[in-house]
Order: sequence, then structure tokens, then C-alpha cells
Amino acid sequence: MRGVEYRGLSRIEGPVVITERRGDLGFGEVVAVYDREEGRRLGRVVDMSEAWIAIQIFGSNTGLSADDSRVEFLGKPMELRVGPGLLGRIFNGLGEPVDGYGDIISSTCLDVNGLPINPYARTYPRDFIQTGISASDGMNTLIRGQKLPIFSGSGLPHNKLAAQIVRQAKILSSDESFVVVFCAMGVKYDVARFFLDDFERSGVLANVVVFLSLADAPSLERLVAPRCALTAAEYLAYERNMHVLVVMTDMTNYCEALREVSSIRGEVPSRKGYPGYLYSDLAALYERAGKIEGSTGSITQIPILTMPNDDISHPIPDLSGYITEGQIVLDRELTQRGVYPPVAGLPSLSRLMKDGIGPGMTREDHKDVSSQLFAAYSKVKSVRNLASIIGEEELSENDKHYLKFGEIFEQEFLTQGETENRSIDQTLDLGWKILGRLPKEDLLRINKKFIEKYMDPVTGAGFMDRH
Repeated sequence: MRGVEYRGLSRIEGPVVITERRGDLGFGEVVAVYDREEGRRLGRVVDMSEAWIAIQIFGSNTGLSADDSRVEFLGKPMELRVGPGLLGRIFNGLGEPVDGYGDIISSTCLDVNGLPINPYARTYPRDFIQTGISASDGMNTLIRGQKLPIFSGSGLPHNKLAAQIVRQAKILSSDESFVVVFCAMGVKYDVARFFLDDFERSGVLANVVVFLSLADAPSLERLVAPRCALTAAEYLAYERNMHVLVVMTDMTNYCEALREVSSIRGEVPSRKGYPGYLYSDLAALYERAGKIEGSTGSITQIPILTMPNDDISHPIPDLSGYITEGQIVLDRELTQRGVYPPVAGLPSLSRLMKDGIGPGMTREDHKDVSSQLFAAYSKVKSVRNLASIIGEEELSENDKHYLKFGEIFEQEFLTQGETENRSIDQTLDLGWKILGRLPKEDLLRINKKFIEKYMDPVTGAGFMDRH
């Protein structure tokens, strides 16, 4: 049955073709469809019944006809060829080389759908990743093996932030550098060019594997691109014992393609027209990050998704937040005030932060400084809301202190240059300097011994002002 061709299709519905079921087939198997001119298109089985199968075509259906087309069942899942030659290469969303150098030399092919990981084999992520960005390192720490998405909006600098993290990320407890797997889904050419140019300028291109499914590529290719990228990441992490950083942009385009295919297949829609299995589909991608016993490698994920209308309750960011271990949320108001990176202080969080900071990992005062900065900035938001109602001149002196603190926090702690790489010590010292602007009796979340050690008892200034 495998490798045998059959002539004729029952019907063609956009990128999905229906034909009779012949023999024993598996869900997700690869199928080749030929038109009358012998043009070959790959597809995969996406649905089946006792009598019929539905095949999703990766590409256009132009030239296909029900009578003259032929179908060949290849009897295998979609696979990606992997090997030591992956690094420095550029592939399309189907894992085919597009950089002019041909296939990599290797006989190893892996199923792009991945293999289920025994939860018992996973090891808990604990190693602190220094990104050089104070808003992340100080308050939303990234941990090796974590999945920490960037929630952004149209026109916000999420691409610049992701590129900066790729350039600067390093593990303090290890001398090994990251290799990067970059996956672009449905993005414009200028976005892809921005990342490629940035990788080249910073000298990391030789340690990057790129998968590009651009906006002019078939939308169905977007569903395969992240699976190919994660398969390459799994090979590098668990077979080659490398630290892998996976950046996927834009997950919203991926979900739109999923909704399109679901609609073509006539499935009952769920919230905002997305299929009811959107959660499990996203989880199948996000859960391929982590650390596994027996391998010193790891996969750390930074998915980027643009929230439609900046709505964090939209199904895509909403479900992503349930699956991932936190999120970095970019704020449009901060961008309009000239703050880069415009990381929103309160909606952002890292659920694994508590296990990757402290003595022996970052610094003993990290947890207290972060907690106090969150608490103080939360009060800033309340005071600003009050000032918008009664006017700034009617505020108490203490409230005015917090207004000033908020401005300094945004302009000195959050704001930094695109090429500015701050160490964790610089970030924490800067936090102490800014907290020195508050009355000492308000520093309720910091252990007194840290106040005595890191803050001048006379001026209240932080460590940076004294040294």
C-alpha cells in the first residue's frame, strides 16, 4: 500500500483535497499529490473516516483536478533531516534549504511532531539566564529551560527586544553560549531581514538555525514551521548537548492559519472562531521546551505573539498564559513616552523566577529588591489614577514621592539602549539607587540587613551612589 499511486480525487476544497481511504493510514502521514503536468505537492493526512481521508496540501491547488490528479501515500510522518551541519543554515517552513547550499549531509531524519517526553524524565529549570536587560533580569527573570513569551501589540518593538535577548543572553553558571533556533511564521520580509542582519552584525549567525515561512508563503506552511524548528532544537539540545534558545514569531499568525484550516475542514468553531483544540495545539508546541535527565542540553523558548487590539484576554495570549511560565508584556503607553524596552511592570511575571535567583545564583538581595520594586510601582499606578481625578497638587507629600519614583523607575531602570548589556549586579545596584528615593520606612519588603548592607544610612542612596 505504501509508495503505490492512486488516480483521482473525490473533491478539492481550497488547500484540502478529499479522496477515498485505501489501506492502513496514520494521522499526520505525508502524502504526495501530482497534477496532470507531473507537478508534485506534499501534503499530510489531517482527517479520516472509514471511507474517506482529507489531505492538507502545502502550497497552491492550482492545476489540480479531481479526474487527472494522482495521490501517493509515502507511509511516513513529515520528517526533518538533522545533523551537525544544521547551524548557520536557512530553511523554509517545511524544512527545505533556501540558502542555496543544498541539503545537509546526514542520514538522520526526525519526525517533526516530536516524541512525548516522560514528565518524570524532566528536570526542574533553575539556572539563571542573564539577558542584560534590567526589566527582565531584575523583575521577570528568565530561567534555562523556561518558556517565557513576549506579549506585544502591532507596532511595538518586540522584534528589537527579542534580537537583543538573542545577542546578550548567557548562563552565569556555565561558560557555554547559546545556539539559537529562529522561526518566523507569516512575517513580512523586512522583519525576517531585520533578524538575519542583526544575527550577522552581532556575529552569532554561525550559531543560528533559521526557519522562514514568510507572508507570501502558503499559510498552511505556518503550521509546520514551528514543528520543524522545535525538532531541530531537540536534536541540538538532547543529541548534541547544547543550550538552545528558540525564538518563534509570530504565534498569532500561526493561530490564524490554524483557524483557517479548521474552517475549511468544517469544524465547529470556539472562541472568536478558533478551533476548540487551540489550547492543546499550542501546548504541543510550548511543552517541547525544558531540560531532560541524561542530557546537559536544554531548550528555552521565547514565543512572540501580537495581541489583537492589545487585548490580553484574547484567546491566543489568554491560553498561552495558562501553558507558559509567565509572560513579558509590552506597554504601548510606555512606548509613546519613549521608554525602551517598554516592559509593563505589573502584568509581566516569571513564575520560575523564585527558583533561579538568590545566593549562589544571582545575589542574596535579588528577591527582596524585586519584590519592593513591584510593590512601589504598583502604588505608583494607584497614585497616578488618583492624580487624574483630584489633580496632582492635591496629593499628599508621600504620594508625590511615589510619582517622582515612578518617573525615575521608568526613565532609569526600565529604559536602556538597544546595545546596553547590564550585568545582574548593575541591575540590582540600580534598583537600590532608585529605591533610595523612597522613605526608608516604606521599604517593608526588604530585609533590614540588606538595607544596612546596600543602602547608605545617612543619604538613603543606593550602592551605586557610594561607589
